[in-house]
Amino acid sequence: MGNKHKHATHIDFDTTPYRVNPGKAFHLRKRETYVDGGLEKDDGKDAFQALSHRLVELQENLYAEQKRSLLVVMQAMDAGGKDSTLKAVFGPIDPAGCHVKSFKKPSDNELAHDYLWRIHRNTPKRGTIGVFNRSHYEDAATVAVKSLAPEKIWSKRVGHINDFERMLTDEGTTIVKFFLHISKDYQKERLQRRLDRPDKHWKFNVADLEERARWGEYQDRYSEVMQQTSHEHAPWYAVPAERRWFRNLLVAKVLVDTLEKMNPQPPKADFDPETIVIE
Repeated sequence: MGNKHKHATHIDFDTTPYRVNPGKAFHLRKRETYVDGGLEKDDGKDAFQALSHRLVELQENLYAEQKRSLLVVMQAMDAGGKDSTLKAVFGPIDPAGCHVKSFKKPSDNELAHDYLWRIHRNTPKRGTIGVFNRSHYEDAATVAVKSLAPEKIWSKRVGHINDFERMLTDEGTTIVKFFLHISKDYQKERLQRRLDRPDKHWKFNVADLEERARWGEYQDRYSEVMQQTSHEHAPWYAVPAERRWFRNLLVAKVLVDTLEKMNPQPPKADFDPETIVIE
C-alpha cells in the first residue's frame, strides 16, 4: 500500500453524523440522500482504496483469531444499491471468512417456524463476517406496512429483535447495521434504467411498483424501527446512498472503525520460528 493510500486511511471523515443515536428523534425524511461529506471525489476514492486494504487485513486477523464474529445488516428500499455496495466493499475479502446471505420471501418451511429461525441459523460463526442482504428487519417493517400480520404480532417484534441482538452481542458477535437511504425520485431513475436496458430487465420486478406506492409508509416505519433498535452494541447508520463513491466510503469507514475497535489478534505460534529449518 502506497503512502498516499496509507495517509488517506486517516482522512478527516467523521461517521457519527450518520449514526442513529439511541433515545433521540430520528426520521429518514429529514436525512439528505445526496451527500459528499465535504470531500472531493478523488480523495474519497483514494480513502476507500486504503480502507479496503485495511478491511482485508482486519478480516484476516478476525479469521485467524477464531474467537468473535461480525454481523453486518444491509437494508434499503428497492433499487437502493445493496448489491453494488456489497460488491464494492466486500468483494476484495477472502470468501472463506465472509458470507453473504440474501433473505427473500420466506419459504413454506421458514414460515412453519418463528420468524427469527431463518435469521439465527445464518448468523456468522466465530472468525467470520456475516452480511445480511435484507434481514429480520423486514419482519418488523414490511410486515407492518403491508399488514401481513395483526398489529398485536408485529408490534412486539422490535422488542424481540433488541433481545436477539443483545444475546448475539453477549455471545461474541459485534453488530453494525446500515440503511442505504435514497429519495423517491432517485428510485424512479434507477427503476426506469432497469426498464430501458434489456440487460437489466431481470432486475425489474413489477411488485416493486406496489412497494413504491407505499413509500411514505415505509419511510415512517423504518424510521421508527431504526430509532428503537439503534444501540451502542448494535448501531444503525443512515447512509446517504445517491453518491455511490461516498456510500461505499462511509460503509467501509464504519466497518474498519468497528473492527479496529474489536482489535482481533492472530494466535501466537506454539513453536519457536527460529528453530525451524525448511530443507
